Amino acid sequence: MSEQRSTAVLDRTGLDALVQVLRARGRTVVGPTVRDAAVVLGEIESADELPFGWGTEVEAGRYRLVPRADGAAFAHTTGPQSWKAFLHPEREKLWDADRTPDGELSLTAAPPVRPSYAFLGVRPCDLRAIAIQDRVLTGGHYEDDGYAARREGAFLVAVECTEPGATCFCVSMGGGPGADDGFDLALTELVDAAGHRFLVRAGTDAGEEVLAAVPHRPADPAARSAARDAVDTARHRMGRAMPPVDLRTLLGVSRTADRWDEVAARCLTCGNCTMVCPTCFCVTTEEVTDLTGDHAERWQRWDSCFDLDFSRLHDGPVRSSASSRYRQWLTHKLSTWYEQFGSSGCVGCGRCVTWCPVGIDITEEATALYTARYAALDTASYDTALDTASYDTDPDTASYDEHAALPPPEQHEETRR
Repeated sequence: MSEQRSTAVLDRTGLDALVQVLRARGRTVVGPTVRDAAVVLGEIESADELPFGWGTEVEAGRYRLVPRADGAAFAHTTGPQSWKAFLHPEREKLWDADRTPDGELSLTAAPPVRPSYAFLGVRPCDLRAIAIQDRVLTGGHYEDDGYAARREGAFLVAVECTEPGATCFCVSMGGGPGADDGFDLALTELVDAAGHRFLVRAGTDAGEEVLAAVPHRPADPAARSAARDAVDTARHRMGRAMPPVDLRTLLGVSRTADRWDEVAARCLTCGNCTMVCPTCFCVTTEEVTDLTGDHAERWQRWDSCFDLDFSRLHDGPVRSSASSRYRQWLTHKLSTWYEQFGSSGCVGCGRCVTWCPVGIDITEEATALYTARYAALDTASYDTALDTASYDTDPDTASYDEHAALPPPEQHEETRR
């Protein structure tokens, strides 16, 4: 972020003014709001619809709303939805096919929907997730036109995290509770003796223009310092952490680990983890027709690698067991994603942990693989091992050095403390 960008302070009235300015510019404002006993994302018309006075308690397989006495609006953790639901929607029409009166077939591509979104309350982990989906869906040879159209017009208002949840582990995935880039405006909520206010930073020219139209006051040194301290404190309060190793190597040398069968005994293969994940992008297509047979439509919808049909070929599914499907998901997310897109596919938001109905914890599984791998090698092997793993996009055919270097697990325990 450029040092010349504007920084200001908004009060609660100013926050509502921000919503109204965005709406006046023709944008659909989407933000967190309380519905069905959860903080969900939906269109809002006023800042009053934000979850003021509500927080969350989360654990593996557990999510609860809890009231807060301080009236904070953004003291909750991420809910069951991510911004993927708006940029890469669950279901989207691709084309229509009609039989003409003379028996010919007419195909009409569905025009991309171009909403003008303003996302209010984007957490730093979700900023990273959006950047990852940008690379996946628009950065390759085959651009997703629908995603590109929705993403092009999106205005992002980030909110830095000051109270991470028990399932958050963004720091150990290379992120953190602070917003560094990828936003138009970034807010840090402050509730202290000086009052309830929001430090706001502009990140783009578009953000500068919007901020100039919102009533605000200059950012004072005390507000800047308080915001910085709140985010720095949050960095050291993550509820979970990945083992501090090269996860690409760890997953690569763990293809035959016994842990896959252990987790499969608990996994329902329901696909909840892929549905709530802000970066999972897999889709399939389906055709529907009317009763006459003269009209058909092709729709794109989300798919999951936990679905048996996901890997089905002419002779049946390639990955028929729960262990192979969980291994595929975890290995792709933490390891082979690098080979395709140049980064991890995990941002440490913790949604897959919170919303797993049986409480399977991705950080626990990675740590178990790490511990088992260390136990399988003697100390001398660790002292002399070199990280010479080679990678392949398919864990079933990948070739890895069985003695890839991994530090001993006591270093992980030190990091967690």
